[in-house]
Amino acid sequence: MSPGLQRFFRVPEASEPGPGVVLSGMCGFGGECPWSAVVADSEPIALSLPDQRLLDIEVSGPSDGVPLVYYHGSSTSGRQFRFLQRAAHDRGLRLVSFSRPGVGTSTRLPGRSVVDTVNDVAAVLDHLGAPRSLHLGWSGGGPHALAAAARLPERVAGATVMCSVAPYEELGSEFFVGMAQSNADEFNKALQGEDAIRPAMEDEAQGKRSAGAEEVRQILMSLLSPADRILATAETAADIGASWAEGLRHGVDGWVDETLSYVKPWGFSVREIAVPTVVWHGAEDLAAPFAHGAWLAQHIPGATSHLLKGHGHMSIFLSSIDRALDELLSTL
Repeated sequence: MSPGLQRFFRVPEASEPGPGVVLSGMCGFGGECPWSAVVADSEPIALSLPDQRLLDIEVSGPSDGVPLVYYHGSSTSGRQFRFLQRAAHDRGLRLVSFSRPGVGTSTRLPGRSVVDTVNDVAAVLDHLGAPRSLHLGWSGGGPHALAAAARLPERVAGATVMCSVAPYEELGSEFFVGMAQSNADEFNKALQGEDAIRPAMEDEAQGKRSAGAEEVRQILMSLLSPADRILATAETAADIGASWAEGLRHGVDGWVDETLSYVKPWGFSVREIAVPTVVWHGAEDLAAPFAHGAWLAQHIPGATSHLLKGHGHMSIFLSSIDRALDELLSTL
């Protein structure tokens, strides 16, 4: 990114959307929204991989657009959020998402590490005939976007992670500082192994599979900062519920494998990354606390960072997606 562009995107903190700002077109989390979303139809694809696994892919937007590969969060799926579709399509981007192994209808890959996503991403890009692409990871999708940036530099023009998890092996006890108790309990069980974490996830999945907008609000309440509650919409809650239902439709295998992968070695170092990378993180994030974003910003070579006060795990994603995509586009 040129120095001029870098200065443009490093907006002073006072101009960032704060927790008391409700952006145009947004309403309270779980409340009624007076509009109907109009987005392009998405195309579901069952991609056969070289190792005989199937990968569940969703593609939307202009067929001639630069691919924006979106990496979903933990326990959700590749089902696309409508606000992300709108932001991508408005910029002429072709939004591409996929459910990671064991999630939705994607074949499980037991014992997978974060770096294993690289082969799957390469297969997706090959299928689309895409020599270059942009990559965006939110929450638990962040590590996977970083893996692609590290290991596919010739195909990744730029990568952005929003509210990403950082490597447990690097943070150690700092991994848990400021984390909501429910997430801390989940990761502590993951450190004990699959037998410890699976029963808890099976119990939690019962509620997530059939959650409507109000149930989503209740389930996420302990993970939402005040900023998250103000900016999240009923539409977003419904989309999260639909993503849970898809991701957990065949059980919790993918969710279990995913959580285990975060607390074991990722199989690559973020210090390998040589493509333009941007880190967004909020100081009020209770799911992946601020220390995670601060560590990534410090250790990814040349990273641009937006570490913001007054934002949580969802508010940055919802309020800053337009800026984040404009910033990504500047890497092409």
